[in-house]
Amino acid sequence: MQESSDGIRIRDASIGDASDVAPLLEALGYPCDRDGAADRIAAVLSDPRQRLLLAEIAGHVCGMVGMELRYSLARGAEQARITALVVAPACERQGVGRRLLREVEGIARQAGAARIEVTAAGSRGNAHTFYRSCGYDDASLHFAKLLGD
Repeated sequence: MQESSDGIRIRDASIGDASDVAPLLEALGYPCDRDGAADRIAAVLSDPRQRLLLAEIAGHVCGMVGMELRYSLARGAEQARITALVVAPACERQGVGRRLLREVEGIARQAGAARIEVTAAGSRGNAHTFYRSCGYDDASLHFAKLLGD
């Protein structure tokens, strides 16, 4: 992938990016060390329906987005889901998040997805504002249950 006129370069992640991915996951609220990030990257790379993209400015990783494609039984069509989107705090308000969104939207369109969705915790008001400003609408209430011991 190429660098755009805004100086942001988007590229696919590799296992060697684990030391950059770990602090981004931490910033998103999901504690992770380098080895854990390497495992997560490997899982994404082994699944042809997932992608993990990194944004760089001047050669430094400053954001990432994970996405997956899946068939929606309810909608009868392919859809895309953003599984993680984060911009390093030092790189916020430079267009990185918007560039990452545009990139995954393009990938989703090329794959024939009819819809793209993303969830953000209720406490992430800034994320809600960001997604709305990028054309995303409130869609449905999201429920979750941890399946631990």
